[in-house]
Amino acid sequence: MWKALGLAGVLGVAATGAVIVRAERRRRAYTPEEIRQRLHERVGGTPPREK
Repeated sequence: MWKALGLAGVLGVAATGAVIVRAERRRRAYTPEEIRQRLHERVGGTPPREK
């Protein structure tokens, strides 16, 4: 039983790491102009544009 719990824990950590890496890649894919535009939309109260 402890082996199964340990394996489940390792798989959970690996899955969480994969999600974090995917989000980081997506965040870094924005150009500086896109980031600037999104910040202006947030500050100006304009609803975010749809992709």
